[in-house]
Amino acid sequence: MSFLIDKISQFINTYYLEPIRGDEGYNVVNTFTWAVILGICIFGIFKLLEKLEVKITPRFIASVLPFVLAGSSLRVLEDSPAGIVHPPFSYLLITPNIYFLVFAITIGCLWISIRLQKAGLVKDFHLTFASFGLLWFFVNLVTLLHFENIVAPYVPLFVLGAGTGLTFIFYIIARHFKSSIFTDPLNLSILMVQLMDASSTYIGIDTLGYYEKHVVPSYLIDLTGTALVMYPLKLIIFIGVLYVLDTQFEDDERSLNLKVLIKMVILILGLSPATRNTIRMMLGI
Repeated sequence: MSFLIDKISQFINTYYLEPIRGDEGYNVVNTFTWAVILGICIFGIFKLLEKLEVKITPRFIASVLPFVLAGSSLRVLEDSPAGIVHPPFSYLLITPNIYFLVFAITIGCLWISIRLQKAGLVKDFHLTFASFGLLWFFVNLVTLLHFENIVAPYVPLFVLGAGTGLTFIFYIIARHFKSSIFTDPLNLSILMVQLMDASSTYIGIDTLGYYEKHVVPSYLIDLTGTALVMYPLKLIIFIGVLYVLDTQFEDDERSLNLKVLIKMVILILGLSPATRNTIRMMLGI
């Protein structure tokens, strides 16, 4: 029995704990695990938002995005060589722990915003909710700029410019073919942030000497010898995903809410690493 316990303990330590302690990135085992947990969390969040009587609309998604920026910049605080955050608190800021931390803070701010609206103290909880996130993001940026210097100001310009430029080209092509799916503003926003993520990966790996931590992208980059492979990879995956989401879901309100929630998660999964990577490279971390 003790032999089995030792093996299980070694397995957990090797594939889950050590990558967190050493910020070593992902392996096949923990990647699959986090994907399963994410899927479970999506349905949990869906139920929670229903209980809070929150409709998942583009307006709600826009109010969530400041918290994505705040969470990503919080992650950079842990990355900083200035030692802004020390163990054991720094372990909270490493993937996947930081997702649970940011989620808890975000839900707390959402609940407060909704209560303020119901009490008649604010007219629209979306604006109050977004303000909490923007304030948090601002505090993180000020803290980072206090400890670090901007060494590569061209990075955010490239990431934002490449992401928006390629998305605009895609939009022109989609409009030419009269595609309602790929001219939809939310779908275009998803493609834009995913292409921004690809752009941050490309400039970081091919020009600035960074490396990829995720399993599949790392394999493909090693195989092709360039991070440019991220562009077709992102387009192939997310064009397919968006097409399935917009053609296979039922038209009832609950299914539509779930579909928009999934799109919001995909948007967050693109914007979060794009923001973190961009801030890190801009500050030379």
